[in-house]
Amino acid sequence: MHTMPTRHLISARPQTTPRCLLRVLAARWVAPSLAGLLFANAAHAEVVHSALETDHFAITIERVAEGLENPWAVAFLPDGRYLVSERSGALNLVHGTGESQRLAGMPDVSQNGQGGLLDVVLHPDFGDGENDWIYFTWSKPDGNASRSALSRVKWQGDTLGEVEHLFEQDRASSPGRHYGSRLAWLEDGTLLMSIGDRGTTSRAQQSDDHAGTTLRLTDTGGVPSDNPFVDDDSTLDEIYTLGNRNIQGMTVLSNGQAWVSEHGPRTGDELNLIEPGNNYGWPKVSQGNDYATNQPIGVDSLPGMVDPVYVFEGRFAPSGLAEVTSAAFHAWQGHLLAGGLASNTLLRLALDEGHVVDEEQILKGELGRIRDVRQGPDDAIYLLTDSNQGSLYRLQAAN
Repeated sequence: MHTMPTRHLISARPQTTPRCLLRVLAARWVAPSLAGLLFANAAHAEVVHSALETDHFAITIERVAEGLENPWAVAFLPDGRYLVSERSGALNLVHGTGESQRLAGMPDVSQNGQGGLLDVVLHPDFGDGENDWIYFTWSKPDGNASRSALSRVKWQGDTLGEVEHLFEQDRASSPGRHYGSRLAWLEDGTLLMSIGDRGTTSRAQQSDDHAGTTLRLTDTGGVPSDNPFVDDDSTLDEIYTLGNRNIQGMTVLSNGQAWVSEHGPRTGDELNLIEPGNNYGWPKVSQGNDYATNQPIGVDSLPGMVDPVYVFEGRFAPSGLAEVTSAAFHAWQGHLLAGGLASNTLLRLALDEGHVVDEEQILKGELGRIRDVRQGPDDAIYLLTDSNQGSLYRLQAAN
């Protein structure tokens, strides 16, 4: 299977698809009591842009919290507070007033290069007591090397319980880059996790190596019996896809499809529809160039390898990807919002039958490096900016 990536776009036709079970579970958190908390949160936020125009409506941007040290991910607690990870290893509990506190009990992380405490997501049944688990990815130190790892910790109201280590990649390595580490829940309750090629390109084509892949795991870190390679002795059982350079944006749509944004080398950043057993080509197939020589890496397309659905323009440097499901952003429903680091960009991408049919640059430099993008349970959209004084922002459609 191979198709050429989107180069020329046609007019948008917004999708309207039924919400999957996980979206229903998330929606149930917005109870009347929570609505009051969210209103109170909004009252404390600082408006930094009051009416930025887009193709469909104006948006307001509020700063919810600031002074975060290279924040990487945000998750939403049912009571209206936020969990924000920092690469330094801190997991912060952020209140609606903007005040935050570092939660005790997290493991020591490798902070070499791009490593640290990375993604954070809640169990899909979070809130029922039994499944009040916080899942997080991190760079686990191993001497002078490190591994991408997955752990979880029980939420106990305002504190953390004991950390449970669920998974770590099969080999420790250096240098400290390309950890991947985004997480997303599939409709069946299994968990996708990305692992980058760790800076050694050939590893992404080695089926006995977790580097350069997406993984599919159970909620306890085990291997689902229907993973695509469980009967293949030459491929690690956890592997869901291969040939992925460094995925740092990942979301599961309301229709159940998993989409990712991943870093190319020098340009060639990709948007991909992730499907089990696929090989996405890196480094044999690439739309980017070598950093040192600026010469193309690989070829544009090969049989048996899946080409990107869309190639971002220039050096976009993607991180953070979310589907818009909010009725407040009705014209964007079913569209993707992709964050960019080096580009300082937030991009809207409209989808139609698995293709990008329209794009719009929502932000370009107004906030800085966009690290994470999330659809909030309060119908707002949230962004994290990556700097040593990063911030959590809330986007809303202006009245």
